[in-house]
Amino acid sequence: MLGATVFKNLQRDASVPEAAELPASTCHPWSAGQLWVAAAVFIALAAAAVFLDLPLANYLHDHGLPEPLRRPVRLAEIFGWGGSVALLILTAAVLDRRSWRIVPRLAMGALGAGLLADGVKFLVARLRPAAADLSGNVQDTFVAWLPLLNGHSLERPYGHALQSIPSAHAATAAGLAVGLAALYPRGRWLFVAFAVLACLQRMDAQAHFASDVLAGAALGCFVGALLASARFAWLRGPERLHCT
Repeated sequence: MLGATVFKNLQRDASVPEAAELPASTCHPWSAGQLWVAAAVFIALAAAAVFLDLPLANYLHDHGLPEPLRRPVRLAEIFGWGGSVALLILTAAVLDRRSWRIVPRLAMGALGAGLLADGVKFLVARLRPAAADLSGNVQDTFVAWLPLLNGHSLERPYGHALQSIPSAHAATAAGLAVGLAALYPRGRWLFVAFAVLACLQRMDAQAHFASDVLAGAALGCFVGALLASARFAWLRGPERLHCT
C-alpha cells in the first residue's frame, strides 16, 4: 500500500516531457539553507527529547500505538530500511524519463545518510529501548564514548544492543524524503509523511528512543543540505534535474 502510493506519485511526475523545465525554486522545494536550519532544529529537538525518552519508551512498551496507526507505521519501515530503499530508487529510475541519472541523487541522499548514521554510532554506545532498564535514569542508557576503544568499560560486548543513537533508519528516511522532494516536488509532503511514519516505527519497535530518531533525521537533512548546495553540486551526479 505504501509502496504503491510512492510508485503512482513517481509515475505521475515522470509523465511530463523532460524538456518541460520549471523554475529552480520549483525544482528545489527546500534550499540548502533551509535544510541546514532543519538539521540544526532536529539536533536541538533531539537534545531536548532526551528528557522524554524514557516516558515515551515506557508508554510504547506498555500500550503501543493506537490500532489504526499500527499497521501503516509498521509498513513504513520500507522507507527507512536500506534494502527496500534501494528497490524504491530502482523503481524511480525505471519509471522516470531521466532514468539512471537520478540514482546518484537518491542513493547518496538516502543510503549516504544511513551510512553516516552507522558511522556516528561508533562515537557513543547507547542501549536500545529493548535492552535498557526503562524504569531507571536516562543517563544510564548512555554507556560509553568511543566504545570500540573503551570496551573494558562495557558490561556487554559492543554490538546491536548498544547502537541506539542515531537511528540509521531515520537518517535514511529523511535523506530519501529530501532527495525525492528535489526530484518530485509535488509529492514533498507525502515523502515527509512517510519519513515520519518510518521514524515512529523505530520507536514503536523499541529499537530507538525519540532522541535517536530526531538525531537521525538531522543527519538526513545534513546530507540533503550538502547535496542541495551549489558548492557540492558535483556530488549529485549528472542527472540535470527537470522538475515537474
